[in-house]
Amino acid sequence: MKKNIALPRRTFMKAAAGFAGANLFGGLSFKAFAQASGLAPADHCFVFAYFNGGWDVLLSLDPRDPATFTAERISETRILPGYNLLSNDASFPTNVVRPAGSNIDFGPAIGRMANHFDLMSVVRGLNMATVAHEVGFRYFLTGKEPNGSAARGSTTATEIVGQMKPNVPVPNIAYNIETYNDRYPGYANALRVSSSNDLLLTLAPSPTALDSEIERELVDMHGRRISCEADLYDSRGLVTQYRESQSQMQTVLDAQLDRYFRFEDSATETPAMRAEKAALRQLYTLRPEGPNDPRSSAAARAALVATALKRGVSQCVSMNITGGLDTHFGTQLTHAQNQRAGWNALADLVTDLRASAHPSGGNFMDHTTVLVFSEFSRTPLINASGGRDHHITNSCMLLGKGIKHNTVFGKSGDVGLSAGLIDHATGLPNPGGEQILPDHVIATVMAAAGIDYSITRVEPLTGLLA
Repeated sequence: MKKNIALPRRTFMKAAAGFAGANLFGGLSFKAFAQASGLAPADHCFVFAYFNGGWDVLLSLDPRDPATFTAERISETRILPGYNLLSNDASFPTNVVRPAGSNIDFGPAIGRMANHFDLMSVVRGLNMATVAHEVGFRYFLTGKEPNGSAARGSTTATEIVGQMKPNVPVPNIAYNIETYNDRYPGYANALRVSSSNDLLLTLAPSPTALDSEIERELVDMHGRRISCEADLYDSRGLVTQYRESQSQMQTVLDAQLDRYFRFEDSATETPAMRAEKAALRQLYTLRPEGPNDPRSSAAARAALVATALKRGVSQCVSMNITGGLDTHFGTQLTHAQNQRAGWNALADLVTDLRASAHPSGGNFMDHTTVLVFSEFSRTPLINASGGRDHHITNSCMLLGKGIKHNTVFGKSGDVGLSAGLIDHATGLPNPGGEQILPDHVIATVMAAAGIDYSITRVEPLTGLLA
């Protein structure tokens, strides 16, 4: 008989806050999960990757040829790519990037992500209707324009889990990113963590001694029987919910899910697991020191996402993959380097998922839909301080299951990088078309998932659906 591991120091409180009293297991019974010898991945997985701060799309998803958009033509085009300002780092191309066979042009900061052109669609000319950080960010998270700066509705990951009810232990993880639930039971709530250490603390069983009387009392409460009187007057089911939460918490701890997310080498693990983690560190170039540390770097976040999906721990993982993009002052090179760190981490994630067989057939990218976004773009002209300011016209990337591949959808203007009218069936500019809004992108993700997208109150971009 499996021995229950005592709740570790602060874990009960941490997990209770993270799961917000949620039913972690969706439609999967506690007993079935506890008795399972292994975890089965979801048939359709989702990744939401956020570039924090407002990215310069000229450097990645919506480039311009610097030979055409020159400094001498600024008054005419109102666009200056500025790729020559990256010359201090010889690893950056000085022109538009288009891999052989690609229908998509990329900017010089795209890094290794360009190699996966055959799985992606790039959406251009997206009108964010705002240049405020919080508003644009929350608009993309939910597909609903915020009320002031306050988010409306549930995050897309919550909608997906709420409707699909996947049989995985922690269906929804939000890694250093906001999450909302306005209409689903607790099973759809995201486990919100601000770092890899938070996730390890929440999932890890440990015999660590409690260091305060309050902590000991809270943990002791976990084992107390709820009285018959409480059961009798439990008209709202709160006692039942509490009792189930206790069982959920112990089941998660017993599963020792944390061991999958410790990427450092450990002599206490089996040779097979050590070899697997060595291969993972090599793929993501994780090192104890330097820019790709195994806990907090963009590469480590990408490795965490891949692990959560491949191990069958989660269905949806949302992450803040990189930051440092709110650059108004003389930082073209810094912005490009920060963007490239995020793109390269995503490229390694996609490489990992493409190389990993899914139990249902094919590889994990055949079963995964990815949305990559930022809250808005940067101005196509460089300001007097040598940086770029906030710009309303944006781009995003969709790739994987349910999405057309090697496709550009929409177009921004060649004057001032403006948002135009687009035929949503073809993705081509059309004076009789409509603008592309975040609502349409989120409806497209939900349609690709095969779930009800009516909550967005718009139709998906049909020309993007596979």
